[in-house]
Amino acid sequence: MKKLLSVIVIALATVTAAHAQFGIIAGYNSSKTNLKDAASDITTASLWHAGVAYKINIGVLGIQPSLTYAMKGTKVDNLEYKTGYVEASVGIQLGLDLLVARPFVVAEPFIGYQVYGNEQAVKDVTNKLEYGFGIGIGADVLKHFQLRVEWYKNLGNLAGANATDASNAALDVLKKSNYQGIKITAGFFF
Repeated sequence: MKKLLSVIVIALATVTAAHAQFGIIAGYNSSKTNLKDAASDITTASLWHAGVAYKINIGVLGIQPSLTYAMKGTKVDNLEYKTGYVEASVGIQLGLDLLVARPFVVAEPFIGYQVYGNEQAVKDVTNKLEYGFGIGIGADVLKHFQLRVEWYKNLGNLAGANATDASNAALDVLKKSNYQGIKITAGFFF
């Protein structure tokens, strides 16, 4: 039994290693929920993400864990909130290998921790821990290039428990809202 289990583990490791790639990813984040508003936001917002990923394709299933730094932002009562998060995510992809391209759909849960706020008031008001999910479509081209478009939604509230320093109107809005929007990602895999 031990020999059979060892053979299975070695076979799975070999297959996984043969179809695994390390990559660099980067892209644009919008805190708008539709493509038209996201496109108009591109000239004024400096919201972006960049990081590393590890892609494993086994047949129609792809798993892509990644570690990124993501800037997110919103505007409440003429105060602009920009925050930077270190995010860990695991994208689960279903796609077809068409030799030149592999189109796929993706679902991606994520968790992150805030490491930047554009003002001290932003750091004091916002939750440090974020979590949520993204859903979207994408394609791997020539097995080395990837392009994805996702809608993402942070769960929970933007305002944390220590949000007493904000004005009452802004605090009420922050307690009922969180970041969501469009994320466009390009990647190069080795």
